[in-house]
Amino acid sequence: MIKAVRLPIEVNLLRFSQLLSSQGVAHRITEESGEQVIWVQDEPHAALLKEMLATWSFEQSSSANEASADTGQRLFNPLNIALSLVRAFMRAPVSFILIVVCLLVALVSLLGTQPQRVAFLFYPVLDNTGLFALLGSIDSPWDLLRSLTPMLLHFGELHLVFNLMWLWYFGRQLELIQPRWLTITLILFCSVAGNTTQYLYTGFNNFGGMSGVVYGLVGYTWIIHSLMPRSQLRINNSMFVVFVIALITMELVASSFIATAAHVGGLLAGLLTGVGAVVLYRLVLGRGAIGR
Repeated sequence: MIKAVRLPIEVNLLRFSQLLSSQGVAHRITEESGEQVIWVQDEPHAALLKEMLATWSFEQSSSANEASADTGQRLFNPLNIALSLVRAFMRAPVSFILIVVCLLVALVSLLGTQPQRVAFLFYPVLDNTGLFALLGSIDSPWDLLRSLTPMLLHFGELHLVFNLMWLWYFGRQLELIQPRWLTITLILFCSVAGNTTQYLYTGFNNFGGMSGVVYGLVGYTWIIHSLMPRSQLRINNSMFVVFVIALITMELVASSFIATAAHVGGLLAGLLTGVGAVVLYRLVLGRGAIGR
């Protein structure tokens, strides 16, 4: 972690710390030489913290309970909620827009219980005898677009919440450090790869979800973290192994209910894109970390 700011010891940081946590800013506060130091994960989070600090009014609270109650009022105030959403959009617009669209599709389809309402989002019916045959049977831009759109479909609350939670976790940190075009390219490639793998594997197009993209983001983030650790992405080998074990478990236990082939396709696409990004930044551009 890095030092973001130093503040006088008498400043009450309780409510500000709670606000940082509510915004997903990982941090810790220590005391050094009679001052308080706020540590954050990386430079983008340090810049965000300083921006929030510039508009924050520090007021002494008479007790921790008062501070907690006041924080709750701030968080659930409609204006503050709107401002939080705007800040979230500004930090990670691609991930934010995808989450909003997935929520709207879930609302229209009643969490997948009314799939006929969003039938146009399912993978197109193409030749599934092989990859080249499938590619050759794409005869319109609409078919190409529909190879992407299954990522917007979700079936059930857990399916939706799990995917969107991890999309925000990985998508947000990637958007903070790398060009937006690279994030968009990564998501589109992982979506097409995951959806196409699932269609070729099963021969049916009644599947959907952001899982292929999520596993692609996992693979990509892990490659960047492993080969370019100065990028300071929040993943480690243990976390990556947990995702892989979860994937294997899903295939063994619930393969008929979960599009595991889409997970595998997305993961391989993410790993491949990660290697490509490392080659671009380290060998071509001569940088030690991925960035804008």
